[in-house]
Amino acid sequence: MFTSVVVVVLIPAGYSNGFRGQVASAGLLDLLDEGVPGVGTYEDFNTIDWVREKSKDRDRHREINRQKKQSDLALLLSLIDAFSGWLLMLLIGLLSGALAGGIDIAAHWLTDLKEGFCMKGFWFTHEHCCWKSNETTFQRRNKCPQWKSWAELMVGPYCFSFSYGASAYVVNYLMYVSWALIFSYLAVILVRAFAPYACGSGIPEIKTILSGFIIRGYLGKWTLLIKTITLVLAVSSGLSLGKEGPLVHVACCCGNILCHLFTKYRKNEAKRREVLSAASAVGVSVAFGAPIGGVLFSLEEVSYYFPLKTLWRSFFAALVAAFTLRSINPFGNSRLVLFYVEFHTPWHFLELFPFVLLGIFGGLWGALFIRANIAWCRRRKTTRLGHYPVLEVVVVALATAVLAFPNEYTRMSSSELISELFNDCSLLDSSKLCDYISPGKGGERAANFSMTTNGLADRAAGPGVYTALWQLVLALVFKMFITVVTFGMKVPSGLFIPSMAVGAIAGRLLGIGMEQLAYYHHEWPMFKGWCSLGAKCITPGLYAMLGAAACLGGVTRMTVSLVVIMFELTGGLEYIVPLMAATMTSKWVADALGREGIYEAHIRLNGYPFLEPKEEFEQKTLAMDVMRPRRNDPPLSVLTQDGMTVEEVEGMISDTSYSGFPVVVSHQSQRLVGFVLRRDLVISIDNARCCQDGIVGASRVLFTEHTPSHPYQGGPPPLSLRPILDLSPLAITDHTPMEITVDIFRKLGLRQCLVTQNGCLLGIITKKDILKHMAQMANRDPDSILFN
Repeated sequence: MFTSVVVVVLIPAGYSNGFRGQVASAGLLDLLDEGVPGVGTYEDFNTIDWVREKSKDRDRHREINRQKKQSDLALLLSLIDAFSGWLLMLLIGLLSGALAGGIDIAAHWLTDLKEGFCMKGFWFTHEHCCWKSNETTFQRRNKCPQWKSWAELMVGPYCFSFSYGASAYVVNYLMYVSWALIFSYLAVILVRAFAPYACGSGIPEIKTILSGFIIRGYLGKWTLLIKTITLVLAVSSGLSLGKEGPLVHVACCCGNILCHLFTKYRKNEAKRREVLSAASAVGVSVAFGAPIGGVLFSLEEVSYYFPLKTLWRSFFAALVAAFTLRSINPFGNSRLVLFYVEFHTPWHFLELFPFVLLGIFGGLWGALFIRANIAWCRRRKTTRLGHYPVLEVVVVALATAVLAFPNEYTRMSSSELISELFNDCSLLDSSKLCDYISPGKGGERAANFSMTTNGLADRAAGPGVYTALWQLVLALVFKMFITVVTFGMKVPSGLFIPSMAVGAIAGRLLGIGMEQLAYYHHEWPMFKGWCSLGAKCITPGLYAMLGAAACLGGVTRMTVSLVVIMFELTGGLEYIVPLMAATMTSKWVADALGREGIYEAHIRLNGYPFLEPKEEFEQKTLAMDVMRPRRNDPPLSVLTQDGMTVEEVEGMISDTSYSGFPVVVSHQSQRLVGFVLRRDLVISIDNARCCQDGIVGASRVLFTEHTPSHPYQGGPPPLSLRPILDLSPLAITDHTPMEITVDIFRKLGLRQCLVTQNGCLLGIITKKDILKHMAQMANRDPDSILFN
């Protein structure tokens, strides 16, 4: 027997309306005279038929064009239909931007709540609480009488020795851990109880849905509500995850819900996926303040079908979302970008070597992370660990909080850490990373050091820098380990920011090393001629930015969209060439160790039927080697065009689990007539038994166009199912190379393809058969493909 597969009815343009006039003849029942509810729709965990959906859209356009020539009202309705796509993009942009702004504000507030409380109002974050304080300066950024730590609140403001002693440290430590446990517990409980689809990043599932797969609850209202709430809680808990990836899921939920306002998107799955492609661009736009990068991300990373009009609409929706987010101003800096940088020193050609080193590190880290995370997630799925998702999240949150609090670079949020690492030190900066010693000034700090034309000159590292270095090394090891076990838990978890944090730490360490090397050895040949004593040569923040891009590229395998996102994210437009060098090196190194990015790896781990368009098929096999039935399998289950009764058809449906059946002339003549979908058969027969007189088990089922020549005197009337028959199923010969067959499945979005020889049916190839065959050729587990 060939495996249970998802098959489709491929109706060419014009048939959906043309059938209705073809079959209506005396004694025959045309089930589509008034339309049968459910016919032409899809069940959950099935793949849509792109060809049929496009044909339905063409039929809709023809009907609109025919009607608008007859009345002014129809002309007005056609104009509304034409502009409905732009209106939908506007609504998606507004709603996604508003939700993203609310998520940013709430996450910032809850993150600060773990460390203290604002006496002016509990709704203020630490930054807003101290905004107008006269005692807060650049050198004393944490001096703010309006903001109280938990130790000060519990003991009182007058116990000075306690507030700065070991006991205060313990109280703040315990409160930090307690809040982290509360937030993480609430997040996993809400996900488990109300919306299981709200966990994870969402991007692997979005990619699969955009390829045509249907997961009905994944983009629903409850998923949107719970994902929004739990995303805030998960990020605020301090877990090594980000909100940027899940914002793509949030935006796609908004797009899917708003599609129900417009008939042409509600009733056409292919049109809806064009909207979801635009929504994924909106998600990146509001996540990073990068509208152009969001459009390129949708095109390069997640979309399966991306026509030109989707490009323009994605751009418009991303623009609206960016303006909405800018109006809300969640970062409080009057800028759209998340990590604004202002480097004063241009990069030198010889710095490309350390930039490439960062790319190598990013590629190695990306390949290592993917293998380690997939191994851990597979262990979670196949052992008892997967039976206790709440306990796993709480234990990981406890370990993260306990290990993160002692180190100030792990205690702060990942976004705040990245911003600190990207920072280019100024005269008034009090960060330990900017604690440099001015040469020849008797140990005086950089505040007394003169400026060069390009900013502060290179200086010797002070005690604060050396303290920060070993703290960053510990933070790097901690982030690399904890991100592996965190990504994939049953809470919303993005990977963009944690990956960027790892790369930014590594880049800042290398940048400080290069800076000190240039300061102490400016006479070396590699520095001579462009880096003299007293000049500003190296910018450590630039290295952090490139390291972040390299690690993110190594994990996701993005290239063009990543470079655009990074320069939009930071405003560093003049550093595109270094970004390109680091990103391409990262991808080359990571691809040498494994072709899959993290999202493709999770798609394969979950068994989703996703046919990767970037994966090459080079095996020299033929269609006969993959088609079902195989040599020792039972014959193919088929329907005949006029030789079966309703009872026989229902028996075949109940005895098999196939999703569709080829229709042939007769069992003796296997000449192909068409293909019929199982779901359409069941719905049509049930409707006929309920609504049509005389239809019983002995009624003949007809797929023929005309009334049979022999009469049905004395017997029940026949049932015509011609309208649900696909008369043009895509077929190939048994000697078609599989390389061509795979391309056909990819480019047409097929779910099944029939195999013939001289017009006679031999077998069938489904998308699942293609995926299993490719898995076998790549020495992977073919049984990991779970759904049709």
